[in-house]
Amino acid sequence: MSAIDELLARVRSELGHRVGPREAAAVQEAGGLLVDIRYAELRERDGIIPGALIVERNELEWRLDPTGDHRAPEATHHALPVVVVCNEGYASSLAALSLRELGLHRATDLEGGFQAWRTAGLPVG
Repeated sequence: MSAIDELLARVRSELGHRVGPREAAAVQEAGGLLVDIRYAELRERDGIIPGALIVERNELEWRLDPTGDHRAPEATHHALPVVVVCNEGYASSLAALSLRELGLHRATDLEGGFQAWRTAGLPVG
């Protein structure tokens, strides 16, 4: 097993429950935050999840830290339910753990990423 595969397995073990597309939609509907970390080319090619906050991966921690000077207005408190979305559900696991380390204890990621969302027939803009 490669080092990144081992890291990903450890991270997912620490995250515990990851959400599927319909559960992610329910989190959003209940006031939680879906955060799309895909880069612009993927968003332009495949579309976006309506209502998702777009924050590319390299800015994520700065934009989601509720105590930070550069936070997004949506990053209001540490108990905010956050579902991180990447293209296929790999980078989002690493990102979700990073958010938990910042104190966002309800952060998780979308299993299968944006592609799973689209395959589930959920809205795409």
